[in-house]
Amino acid sequence: MRKLRKFASLIALALTLNLLLTACAGKPVEESSTTTNEDSSESVSTTEPATAATTAPTEAPAAETVEYKYGKIDIPGKEGALCAAPIYIAYEKGFFAEEGFDVTLISANAETRKIGLNNGTIPIVNGDFQFFPSIENDVKVKVVDGLHNGCIKFLVRKDSTIESAEDLKGLKIGVDEIGGTPHQVASVWLEKAGISAKPEDGEVEFLPFDDGNLEVEALNKGDIDVAALWDPFGSVQEKTGNYKVIFDLSTDPTFAGKYCCFLYASEKLLNEEPEKIAALLRAYHKAQNWISENAEEAVQLIIDGKYSAIEDQELAVELVKHYSYPSAHDHEVNKQDVGSDVLYFATELYNIGYLKTNPEEFVKKAYQKIDLTLGQ
Repeated sequence: MRKLRKFASLIALALTLNLLLTACAGKPVEESSTTTNEDSSESVSTTEPATAATTAPTEAPAAETVEYKYGKIDIPGKEGALCAAPIYIAYEKGFFAEEGFDVTLISANAETRKIGLNNGTIPIVNGDFQFFPSIENDVKVKVVDGLHNGCIKFLVRKDSTIESAEDLKGLKIGVDEIGGTPHQVASVWLEKAGISAKPEDGEVEFLPFDDGNLEVEALNKGDIDVAALWDPFGSVQEKTGNYKVIFDLSTDPTFAGKYCCFLYASEKLLNEEPEKIAALLRAYHKAQNWISENAEEAVQLIIDGKYSAIEDQELAVELVKHYSYPSAHDHEVNKQDVGSDVLYFATELYNIGYLKTNPEEFVKKAYQKIDLTLGQ
């Protein structure tokens, strides 16, 4: 009887070990093939281990099979400016991807942009005629297209007696930086009114502020008499009713109807791979056209993507329409002469001493018309 009990115990032990080994062998397959049923709290397990082993690897490569004709590129597109909307829209709507680019939007200050354009690591940027002196100083970059019209306003306090450029002699003007676009715009505006903007003449004084809020605070305190501000900040301040606009880049006769912001391309890429620049311009054109037809949706995309800090959506839509992004029809029929706009502003900057090169010669160096059919 004792032997029988011993034999039974050995059989029970053997069965237990067998079950344990079977459970351990099956566990990885069950975990790797278990998915959650969204309609219930139960787990649903795949009954075919072979199916789990063959289907899992095929899904990951599927996300990586997208082939971009021109590969990965970096484009500065995180500065938060509302007027840079075509970059955000080309990215969000897939226009860059359609033209063969896997785009990463990066942050880049003016110097980083110049270096990247010069060596070809950044193919294209949006910018204004602040880049003109850099081109004159042999940074290898060219204007290849226009982006939009005016986006700068000059504000004074509501109780100010200042009404025009003629009233600014002997006063102080706040700008974002000396040599920046608001500074250059103000200089052209003043010189046309017969007031010297040159510091050595002492007829006006420019004070730089790296933050628009600080500039407005200085205006309120009386430390400056005029605040030259980028949109949307300038328009936001105007809407408070506490300030008067004495200059609007988009409507002032000196600047109205002209591109104030251009697209600049790397000269290195223009020489080595011009089809890339043509493809990028096609993507920008698609974005410009889409914005011109869908201003409200464009602003919503910008808000959703957190590309620009927009508190007043209605104002943002108004501004986007105000920038006059060219439609497909405009690009084909009502073509704005980019070269003429470059010549115009080069002449104005030459007249006040910001450029030393003869304007016609400068345009030959600074502007290049692109064949948009390249690479198609």
